[in-house]
Amino acid sequence: MEFVTDIPALETLYPEAVPAAIRKVAVHLTPLYQRWIEGARFCILSTAGPDGVHGSPRGDDGPVVRVMGPNQLAMPDWRGNNRLDCLRDIVADGRAAVIFMVPGSNTTVRVNGFARLTDDADLRQSFAKGSKQPATVILLEIQEVYTQCAKALLRSGLWQRDDSAGLPTVGEILADMSNGQYGGAEYDRTYVEKAKPRMW
Repeated sequence: MEFVTDIPALETLYPEAVPAAIRKVAVHLTPLYQRWIEGARFCILSTAGPDGVHGSPRGDDGPVVRVMGPNQLAMPDWRGNNRLDCLRDIVADGRAAVIFMVPGSNTTVRVNGFARLTDDADLRQSFAKGSKQPATVILLEIQEVYTQCAKALLRSGLWQRDDSAGLPTVGEILADMSNGQYGGAEYDRTYVEKAKPRMW
């Protein structure tokens, strides 16, 4: 098997980019991009660092990020499993990208930029939900924002089908990976209820 190892060779395999794919790129939030992002409650945060690359799903019960200005988004980091993969990358490197998704829409919006992490008390408090507040807040400086064409979601039928029947559960995977020390049927049965208080 041969591999593509240089950019000119890669570019011979594809035609030029569709003009609209270039024209839609903004270097800051336009009113329509802002409106779309503020409607998203789910995104995937991708980062790069000395240990490689990481992707982390992020979700909230309202907008998943707060628009701080035309060039900045704020994402609260609600406590989870404490792996901190993306957060370590942000501290060490800072390169980050986010893809925003809205159930029912085949459009996605992508933001590329540079992230920093803060534990500023006032900013954390501004995200408080009841007695809970995020441990830190990710501030993403926008370098590019653009829509992604809908073909991937249309091909997959992501919002029209449920293919989860028969797939292994998280409890089963944890039990398998830990020789039964963690996970199992009880983990799956009780996870949603146990997770609710930890969200906020």
